[in-house]
Amino acid sequence: MWKRDEAVKPPPSTGTPAPSHHAPEPVTNRVETPRQQERDMVNIGKSVIIKGELTGSEDLTIEGQVEGKIELRQNILTIGPNGKIKAQIFAKAIVVQGEVIGNVTASERVDIRDNGSVDGDLSAPRVAIADGAHFRGAIDMQKQGAGPTTKPAADAKPTQASSTPTQPTPVTPVTTGQPVGTGAR
Repeated sequence: MWKRDEAVKPPPSTGTPAPSHHAPEPVTNRVETPRQQERDMVNIGKSVIIKGELTGSEDLTIEGQVEGKIELRQNILTIGPNGKIKAQIFAKAIVVQGEVIGNVTASERVDIRDNGSVDGDLSAPRVAIADGAHFRGAIDMQKQGAGPTTKPAADAKPTQASSTPTQPTPVTPVTTGQPVGTGAR
């Protein structure tokens, strides 16, 4: 065997270095790819229960339960179909496929998928609510940096009853098919 290895070594230096390099490269790539995925996306399984504050700097998928507060201001948060969240949520983008009870704030977008459920207020520049999704609350689609102007407008609302139609009002989608009344008090 020693002679065969020595005999194989000289020809690879001239004609077979490519095959020997090709075999380790895919193995190396396969090892690095899962590491990169782990760094980019973290999963919380459906048997995990977290109570308290959850913060991080990675994209996160939650299939379990979280109670408290979730802050991923520069990342994407996905609530999986089995996820049950009772928390205030702050993230760059939020995708809801499970159940959320609490206010949801995103700097880019909120997407409630067809089986998703949100009971709380949404605040994001872009909001998408799919057919079949459940939503109960108010939606604030102010641009970034325009958030502080909504509080003075809400405070001025009772004193300026004649200008009420120009004030921004929360939009609540009708999912039951029943007409929505516009009665004034």
